[in-house]
Amino acid sequence: MELALREAKARLSELVAAAEKGERVVITKHGRPAVELVRCRKRGGIDFDKLEATRRRLGIDGSSAEEMAEWKARFEDTVFSRQVLGLDYDE
Repeated sequence: MELALREAKARLSELVAAAEKGERVVITKHGRPAVELVRCRKRGGIDFDKLEATRRRLGIDGSSAEEMAEWKARFEDTVFSRQVLGLDYDE
């Protein structure tokens, strides 16, 4: 759905409802796309399955003092910390 800013002001509740349902809502200004309304992602809680998959992918299996020291050293590495945070790193 694409609407001009003036029309979007008058139909804001409808546009929010459409965005919540996952519909793409673009608001234009002077005929050009200006903003897009998107549904907010639910926040809260920890996705333990994703956490476990990430731990396995990065080779973090145990929690002994020696392993934690190794983890700390690896985390201080910029490339590794960006991987942990899910950020792409291009050298």
